[in-house]
Amino acid sequence: MTLQAGGAVPTSSLDLIRVSSAETQIVLAVIALFSLITWFLIGLKWWQLRKVRRQADRFFGELERTTRLKEAYHAVMKLPPSPYNRTFREGVHFLQELHPGALRDDGPKITMSPTHVEAMKMVLSKEIAAERDLMARFVPWLATIGSVSPLLGLMGTVLGVMDAFIGIAIKGSGNISAVAPGVAEALVTTVAGLATAIPAIIAYNLFVNRIRLIVSELEGFANEVIGTMAREGLF
Repeated sequence: MTLQAGGAVPTSSLDLIRVSSAETQIVLAVIALFSLITWFLIGLKWWQLRKVRRQADRFFGELERTTRLKEAYHAVMKLPPSPYNRTFREGVHFLQELHPGALRDDGPKITMSPTHVEAMKMVLSKEIAAERDLMARFVPWLATIGSVSPLLGLMGTVLGVMDAFIGIAIKGSGNISAVAPGVAEALVTTVAGLATAIPAIIAYNLFVNRIRLIVSELEGFANEVIGTMAREGLF
């Protein structure tokens, strides 16, 4: 044990890390890697979900300027790809596959059976599920890191305490000055694990809630698309 072998008594967390055992430094290195991954994912998902929110505002802004489904389709398809226009496109394409020319002004009068309506709902639900999975990509890693990091910290603490007891046995002294440095070193990994896990868990909960709201908005929009088709006599 480095701290029991002699030398200056550490006076800060950095000193504890610098003079810690190899096992402790390995655990701290893994936790540090997890921390870097956590903050990278937080930045990435925050940027992605913020982009989706801007796309949604622009998408619904374009929809408000149109009065018919055909006009809305041509307007939003000019926008950059987003979960909203991809969902809209899937619904319209399904309608056109069943009835080519359905969106033409001079198109024939069409009738969709309840089975076709249910099939369209399934198509839209499938697209929404795909968009949800795309937005949630890598988010479970935050939950994993949030769960594993404290356990890694605890493992480092146990190893550090074991190392401290070995050092005490070698020195043959059990007073507080001999025990305290080793215990302090052992607790560094616990602090590091918690410092990594807390932002990971907070970010995970925030992102899951944000994705849930977006998915709810997509589901409401899909129902609105079907209602618009019914109102315009497309089925």
